Amino acid sequence: MPASPSTARVINDRLALRLLQDEGPLTAGQLKQLTGLSRPTVADLVERLTAAGLIEVVGEAGEQRRGPNARLYGIVAGLAHLAAVDARTEGLSVIVSDLLGDVLAGAAVPIGGDLGTGPAVEQAVALVERTAKQAGADRLHTVGIGAPGLIDPATGELRDSKGLPAWHRRLAAALLERLPGARVTVENETNLAAVAERRDGAARDRDTFVLLWLGHGAGAAVVLDGILRRGASGGTGEIGFLPVPGTSGLPSARDCEGGFHSLAGSGAIERLAAEHGLTAAPAAPGELPAAAVVRAAARSGAPDAARFLDVLADRIAIGVASVAAILDPGCVVLGGEVGRAGGPTLAGRVESRIRRMSPLTMEVRPSELGGDAVLRGALLTAREQAQTTVFAPRDR
Repeated sequence: MPASPSTARVINDRLALRLLQDEGPLTAGQLKQLTGLSRPTVADLVERLTAAGLIEVVGEAGEQRRGPNARLYGIVAGLAHLAAVDARTEGLSVIVSDLLGDVLAGAAVPIGGDLGTGPAVEQAVALVERTAKQAGADRLHTVGIGAPGLIDPATGELRDSKGLPAWHRRLAAALLERLPGARVTVENETNLAAVAERRDGAARDRDTFVLLWLGHGAGAAVVLDGILRRGASGGTGEIGFLPVPGTSGLPSARDCEGGFHSLAGSGAIERLAAEHGLTAAPAAPGELPAAAVVRAAARSGAPDAARFLDVLADRIAIGVASVAAILDPGCVVLGGEVGRAGGPTLAGRVESRIRRMSPLTMEVRPSELGGDAVLRGALLTAREQAQTTVFAPRDR
């Protein structure tokens, strides 16, 4: 049965808006070419979307740059303002953007462990409010938060986890209270980093891959056929709890000590470096000491540094081989502070070990994104959620 005229209009509008999101400003002729719609249909939808305040003329294209056919149409960026938040154990970073994802303001603040939960939450919320004001946003439409730990798929809330500050779990509720009308969502930091790697980083040519996050702890994000997989309880990728050889015991439901975390967490890496007589230059502000020592070793040609990287690669390969045996993703990206610090040197060592350990084809790549991968992923997710609401079908 053919679609009704109203349904066809909705489908055409969504298609045009999606193209304008992904491709940027386009002329009516370019929209016609990309959608396959007739010239009158494109003219109609351009008029309809302009009247609805969703798109506007943002410039002209072509050699002569004049006339109706040269008009470039783009999404009205100021329709909504978004915030992306990266909540770490030691502090908070935030950026505010328009609906197109163009960053208008950003800030960060350390939050000490000796600060009480209430003051910590107040400091975090105040930073979001100040950054929004700096960006010229009267209100925030959507706020995306990235945080370590498990997210309950039923409630969307961060679960209580050992080792995580209590203010993490209070932050979303506090933002909802202080930002009336805003939609606030929380996602695991590794999942958000994977979203960013697929869009802008090392996995942009992959629909299926795993991001292995090496930071304070060890985690993973799984993307299969272009879809981020979270699991029945939100725990897909909690590789830190994976029982592995070479540890003193087994992990428990509340503590990943004894699991893969005990081999590849930051504390374990620092101890391994000390065993090899390695010390790094003082870490940059906010940088993990483990990342600093791995970066120094990757840049060094000294035998002790090479032996340290070899043992570290042996450890990481255990986790990667487990992922490969279950998921066969074909590609693993080493992310997090330590994964980025190791770069191609560490990734190449891990890949060579996987080739010996597994019959499956597995490419190991270093992250291409800097320390803002979680913020990028949070912003991409917030933008997608906001555009779904702003571009929802309406009478037009």
